[in-house]
Amino acid sequence: MMPPPAPDGVVFLGVRHHSPACGRLVADAVATLRPAYVLVEGPADMNGRLAELLLGHRLPIAVFSHYRDDARAVTSWTPLCDYSPEWIALRDGHAAGAQVRFIDLPAWHPAFTERAAGPANRYADAEARYAEATRRLCEHFAVDSADALWDGLFEAGAPGDLAARLDAYFALVRGDAEADPGDRAREEYMASWVRAARARAGGRPVLVVTGGFHQPSLRALAAPGEGPCDWPEVPDPPQGALAGSFLVPYSFRKLDAFSGYQSGMPSPGYYQLLWERGPQEAAQGLLRAVAGRLRSRRIPVSTADLVAARAMTRGLALMRGHPHETRVDVLDGLAAALISDDLERPLPWTARGALGAGTHPVVVEMVAACCGDAEGRLHPDTPLPPLVHDVTERLASLIPAGRPLKLDLTDAADLSRSRLLHRLRVLGIPGFARVKGPSDGADPEFGERWEPRPAHGREAALIEAGAHGARLDEAAAVVLGERLRAAGADPGPLAGLLFDTALCGVSALCGELLGALEDQVRHIRELAPLGEVLAAALGLWRHDRIFGVGRDPLLGAVVAGAVEQAFRLAEGAHGGSGVDVAGLRALAAARDALLHAPRL
Repeated sequence: MMPPPAPDGVVFLGVRHHSPACGRLVADAVATLRPAYVLVEGPADMNGRLAELLLGHRLPIAVFSHYRDDARAVTSWTPLCDYSPEWIALRDGHAAGAQVRFIDLPAWHPAFTERAAGPANRYADAEARYAEATRRLCEHFAVDSADALWDGLFEAGAPGDLAARLDAYFALVRGDAEADPGDRAREEYMASWVRAARARAGGRPVLVVTGGFHQPSLRALAAPGEGPCDWPEVPDPPQGALAGSFLVPYSFRKLDAFSGYQSGMPSPGYYQLLWERGPQEAAQGLLRAVAGRLRSRRIPVSTADLVAARAMTRGLALMRGHPHETRVDVLDGLAAALISDDLERPLPWTARGALGAGTHPVVVEMVAACCGDAEGRLHPDTPLPPLVHDVTERLASLIPAGRPLKLDLTDAADLSRSRLLHRLRVLGIPGFARVKGPSDGADPEFGERWEPRPAHGREAALIEAGAHGARLDEAAAVVLGERLRAAGADPGPLAGLLFDTALCGVSALCGELLGALEDQVRHIRELAPLGEVLAAALGLWRHDRIFGVGRDPLLGAVVAGAVEQAFRLAEGAHGGSGVDVAGLRALAAARDALLHAPRL
């Protein structure tokens, strides 16, 4: 099963990320070779913190990396689950006494922004970027998707010559295609680690575990005499940039290609079964999981339906030449037995992507059953970003756990609680929902009611929000500032952004926001969005004694500029066939400004 080491002692294992078959191959390689070095595709700036990965977490987890400077902001995840080849290389390599290293460029590096697939997931498969060869293979083997192709060739195939088949597959997928600049930079960097490890291995094997797409190029770039043998330096972020990496809990839902980030494989719940129990038990387990989920949703599934699905699944596997039923065999068999309606769209496992509107409800539940509901958990000793500690302390001191909260915004202590909760809201941190409160600056409501909500994913969301700052007010200000810059010349989001800034009490952002609004209102070409901004600004200017922006000169300048632009637009407006309610509201807001703020 294992390829013998090359004469120079280096063994390259090209893998598909999140493949149980590749995970087993890596485990066998470590056990057989007992290598001096195990080199793994992953962010090299985490090498000083590999012990954090081995603390004893419950998988799945991910390395969350972030980067921000004046020109760009980048976030990236490197997900790991029980059967990920990279995880097995790290865990088993460490247990075998090998020197384990990540050898890829840091996630913030510009090489990742030059990838067509984008930087969201380091372990997004290369087939998505180099699809033509995969398309030809799917056509040759008469399958609908790269996932079905992979399962038939590798997950359900005989394990004996797996390494040779993987080499042939990845060589064909890569072909003679020239790597894009980002991939080329990454491969040259990874090859420098291979050369350095080989020079220091003392004749013992060096095991290199990377995505299979990179393997053919790495063999050539890492060959003896192709470059220096010094350990490469890990690039530092540019001066003034903010960058970092932390471990975060992950989930099968995020890992799933049908609903989460760019992912190596869909249906992680099924592949967990495949990893733990083998193909026959995984097929049976998937059948039971789908039936159980459908019945829990009160969708009838009879014993006869399951017998028919089982027979159809086995028949499809035999017809397709599979020694064991694959995931697609089971799903196709279930669909044939359980769905008698016409389908408005192709079955989702024939392609990649999130489920679309109009997907048959039985299909939706089948996909959810394949996904599984596993959620990772970090070991208690895992280092966390400062924001997590800041929020934990503030919640403990200000917010009673698990109870509805009534707040009087005229009370200083309650206003502080409100600002805390609104800052969490704009950061997307789950756990609380406002069900009552002022809707804009002119709203006479001076109270709020918040209710607890499920907090699943709060720890991961807080760790990821830590990319924006060490304190809650700082992080909220950064996110609101990003919303302002993302709005650009679009006036639509500005009114809501203005009120959110007031609710969060982000005084540092108010000057920048109001200055941008003063400039932008003079260039808005439609009455409706202009009216929304004017009403929001005027309401805060007139009535606000709570959020601290009432009678603010910059806010007054926004009102004055909006009024001038509103009358300018009204002067050139032409009547339509219906009532322009939004336009009338804009003129009403301009009228109110003249009545209540004539000196502006």
